[in-house]
Amino acid sequence: MPAPRIGLSAYREPARWGVWHEAADLLPASYAQEVSAAGGLPLLLPPAADAAAVLAGLDGLILSGGADVEPARYGQPPSAHTGAPRRDRDDWEFALLAAALALDRPVLAICRGMQVLNVGLGGNLIQHLPDAVGHAEHAPQPGAHGRHPVKITGDSALHGMLGASCVVATYHHQAVDRLGTGLTAVAWAEDGTIEAVELSGRRWVVGVQWHPEVGDCQGLFADFVNACRNSS
Repeated sequence: MPAPRIGLSAYREPARWGVWHEAADLLPASYAQEVSAAGGLPLLLPPAADAAAVLAGLDGLILSGGADVEPARYGQPPSAHTGAPRRDRDDWEFALLAAALALDRPVLAICRGMQVLNVGLGGNLIQHLPDAVGHAEHAPQPGAHGRHPVKITGDSALHGMLGASCVVATYHHQAVDRLGTGLTAVAWAEDGTIEAVELSGRRWVVGVQWHPEVGDCQGLFADFVNACRNSS
């Protein structure tokens, strides 16, 4: 059986290599490495025009981490801590999500990706988590992942993949607040932050607030890629 084709949302950033300094479509290599290790074929998806056409040729979608979602998407003004809008990426990833859900493709939504999933289904976000929980342990220092435990509810698909708890790699300053339609919270940090969600009535849609591509939760990638094998 051919390896399932997994689309990974990429982003357009200024980059420098050799004598060149220009815009590049990129994503940390750890995402593709984990998909490959789980038996999938990773394909980067930079912003394009037709998300439905792209998804029609894929077996699954990963929405990757990155910049803050523009608060106007969930009806709020930006806080002083929210990053500048990245409308090109927002437009692209919300379109990818809509196409994946319409085709019932498996979706793994990571960090920002989980926030896109939640907002795309009508939920909203906590714009600066330290204001809500009183500490910065979800992003303890710039450019380095922190680690903390999460607890996973026993009646979730995620529990079957990872067990009752997992120590995760974390780097985020925003989080899910009001859940989007159809989403169920299935994992939490010790401070009550929602760390994972699942979407009912779909083949396989899971969002995690942490970064499994650099952590110890490879069972998540294995289960996702296995779901993608039977998605088309």
